Formats: sequence, structure tokens, C-alpha cells
Amino acid sequence: MASQPVYKVIFHNANQVFEVFARQIYQSDMWGFIEIEELIFGERSQILVDPAEEKLKNEFSGVKRSYIPLQSIIRIDEVDKEGAGKISEVTPGSRSNVANFPMPGMHPQQGNDD
Repeated sequence: MASQPVYKVIFHNANQVFEVFARQIYQSDMWGFIEIEELIFGERSQILVDPAEEKLKNEFSGVKRSYIPLQSIIRIDEVDKEGAGKISEVTPGSRSNVANFPMPGMHPQQGNDD
């Protein structure tokens, strides 16, 4: 019997970039969203606790299904096995090679030259 696939989903949320692992991901019936179910976190039996993953566990504590807007998605990969999820801070004004995909009605942000 084939094992269930694992997906790594990377997306923007406010000034953070989330990297999560899930067993179920699909186009939502709600237009413009991706649904993520069965989030996977590291084993609790580990001696070392990763604070970044603990923050992620707390963020999604009690969540059955998460709806992520399409324009927030950076990347989705099907992977061989789950890894450690994480939340990365995006500092304002920092140069990054990651940007939201422009959607109708969005205006490009202009740099602040204070």
C-alpha cells in the first residue's frame, strides 16, 4: 500500500513566512483559497524542543482546516517526508526575493525614501 503524500506549503501571513507540512491540500470551493488539512508537526518525544516549531504548533493549535489565500502562496512541494515547520520574520524595508503575486485591484508598493 502506498504511503500518504506529504506536502510542504510556504506562504505569507502578515510580515511572516510560514512553512508547514500537511497530508491534504486542495483547491477550495471558496474562490481564491487553498485548503490545508492534517498538519504535521515533529514528534513530541524528542528531547530537544525547537522553539520555532513550537510557535507554529501554537499558531495552529485546534485548527481542523486552514484556508490560505492563493495570492499568499509562495510554493507547494510534494516531499518524501515531513520536516520541521517554521515561521520566518520578514523585516520591513529588507530586500527579499519573495513577493506576493499581484492581483487585480492591487497597486505596487512604492519604496519609502524617508
